[in-house]
This record gives sequence, structure tokens and C-alpha cells, in this order.
Amino acid sequence: MKTIEEKRIYTVSEITRDIRVVLEDTFGIVWIEGEISNFTRYQSGHMYFSIKDETSVLSCVLFRRLNSNLKFELKDGMHVLCFGKISVYDKRGQYQLYVERIEPKGRGALQLAFEQLKEKLRKEKLFDKDHKVPIPYLPQRVGIITSPTGAAVKDILNVAKRRFSNIEIILNPVRVQGDMAKNEIAEALDLFNALRNVDVIILGRGGGSLEDLWAFNEEIVARAIYRSEIPVISAVGHEIDWSISDFVADFRAPTPSAAAELVIPRKEDFVALLKGFSERMKTALISKLGFLSERLKALEARYVFRKPFNIILQYEQEIDDLAQALALKGGFIVKFKKESLNTLAGRLSALSPLAILNRGYSITFRAKNGKIVKNAIGLKKEELIKTKLARGEIISRVEETK
Repeated sequence: MKTIEEKRIYTVSEITRDIRVVLEDTFGIVWIEGEISNFTRYQSGHMYFSIKDETSVLSCVLFRRLNSNLKFELKDGMHVLCFGKISVYDKRGQYQLYVERIEPKGRGALQLAFEQLKEKLRKEKLFDKDHKVPIPYLPQRVGIITSPTGAAVKDILNVAKRRFSNIEIILNPVRVQGDMAKNEIAEALDLFNALRNVDVIILGRGGGSLEDLWAFNEEIVARAIYRSEIPVISAVGHEIDWSISDFVADFRAPTPSAAAELVIPRKEDFVALLKGFSERMKTALISKLGFLSERLKALEARYVFRKPFNIILQYEQEIDDLAQALALKGGFIVKFKKESLNTLAGRLSALSPLAILNRGYSITFRAKNGKIVKNAIGLKKEELIKTKLARGEIISRVEETK
């Protein structure tokens, strides 16, 4: 008798695991094209999003360890190419793409990152001309931030030696390529500003690809240039190469050699300029001395310098005249004031109560309080009163009032 084959029953975990194995074995590593939607960046640093086309959607995850070096910013609506493996997230039973690499569709990731950062910093006004400061004509010290072994520093030193060897060059050696370059460049800029030991800074390196020059397109470098109080000249790559540092710097030079020629004048030109100034000063001085000499001769010819004592005698006589006039006027004023004072004294004397007493009148006061007696009513019998005469006083006692 034929036995009935037993049913094969899977658990959810088993079937999910088997599906994951099938997907991973079937597809392996793949490139998938689509449009980003529902982009989310978690606090952990992991990125979750979907890519879609006209009819379908695929969930994606880009873990932090893989996205830390991502040069451009992911946004909804961006058309991208994703490289990774198809697998299943067991807890949800959901298949998704585990992204290992992502590129923008139609243009390189670095070019997109360059354009994104350029637009961001432009909106923050890091490129504004109002923030830029002029380059000094003849700096005493020039700071160089570049690789100590590159062609840029050699070109700058050759220019300095040829044009003006007296100018001091201070090199702050940094890497100009690789992941560590951006931090070293920013730290070098901050160090020069902290020490204040240079008058101008040349930041640069020789030519290369966009990837080679990328350290000068980093945001940390752009912000270090912007906050520098010392003028910064950006000289990155060749004349056709443009970097973010070129837009932020106070001046952009097409090459490191051109930057050195810009900031270091030719000694011969400077000496010629000084000679020109010297000749102009000499001519101006001779002209001024001639003018002063003629003026001095004119002063010597004046009467006051030929016979100075005659002038002094005239002034002495003028002083005597002034003194006599002052004495006459002073006597008149005193006499006038004396007459006015006598008139006022007479008027005041006529109004004085004492003048009335001289005419035979008297004034009576109460002896106890000195009040003037104007009415007999109120005086008491035997009360003492005092009478003031033109000369002397009388003390009397009241016998009777009427």
C-alpha cells in the first residue's frame, strides 16, 4: 500500500530565511535605477528611503558605515543609481535593497556635491564681495598652506626668490588630497590667524582631477577661509579649475605661481617706484625752499625788520596815550558815581524816620516788648513806656490814659 507523503509545513522564520537565500543567490549584487522617495535619516546615521519608477517601489537602506563618505546630499525626487544586494528583513518579511554605493543619474556624485555646496554657501552669503578684504601690496611675511613636497610650494618659492627675496615665506605643511586633507587645511588657516605672524595667506596646490582637488571643495575649508581675518588667496589647480575655496577667498589666482606674482612685487619695480617718490620729494622740497627763501627776502625788506626800534617807540607812545585817556575817563566815572551816591543818600535820609524826629516829633514804645504805641487804648496804669527823641530817650510811667 502506497503511503501518503506527509505535508511540508514551514514556520514563518523558515520560509523567510529560504526566500532570503533564494533572492541573494539569484540576484547577488545589482545596480538598480530609480527615483528617491520617502527619504529619512535616523539619529543613528542610517538612511532609509525608497526608489521607484512608473509602476513599482523598492525599499532601500544605506547604513551609516557606508554613507559617511557620501559627497552629495540625498533628496526626494533625485534620480539615482543604487548598487547593492537584494535581501529580506526578517522581522517584517520585507525584501529590500541593501545599498552599498549610490550615484546620481546623469552626472557624477562629486559634481553634484560641488553644486549643492556652492548653492548652500551662496545663500549664506559666503561669496559676497562685501566680506572680501584687499591684498597688501608689499607684505613682510607670506603664509603658504600646501604640501611640502608638491610643485606648488616650489613654484611659489621660485617666484619669491626671483621677484623679492627679502620677503619671508612661512610654510604650514598640509596634505592636499585624501580624507584628512580638509581638516589639516582648516586647522592651518586657524593657526595662522591665531599666531597673526603673516600678512597674507596663499592656499593652493597643483592641478588634478575633481576628485584630486576635492579637499578644497569641503565645507569645513570654506568656512575656515571665510572666518580668516588675514587675506586669503586661493590658488588651486590650473586656470580652468574652479573650487569652492576660489569663491570664498578674498582673491582667486589661476595657479600657485600667479598667486605668488600677485602678492610679491618685483623688487626692481619697487626700487624704481621708491626712486620716483624720492625724485618727486626732492623736487617738491627744492621748490618749497625756493618759495620760502623769496618770502624771507620779502620779509627782510619790510620797515619793521629794517628799523624795529622805531616801531617799539611808537608802541610806547601809544601806551602813554591810552594810559592818559584811561585816567581821564576813570576820574570822570568816579566823579559821576559820587554825585549819584550823594543824591541817593539825600533821598534815603529824607525817607528815614530819624529825619522826622529832627523836626520835633518822637516815637513811643512799650518798654516790656519794644512795640510802637499807636493808640492810648491798651496801655495800663503804671506801665513803663519809652519815648525816642531826635537825641536821646525818655523812660516814663503811665499815670492816666485819655
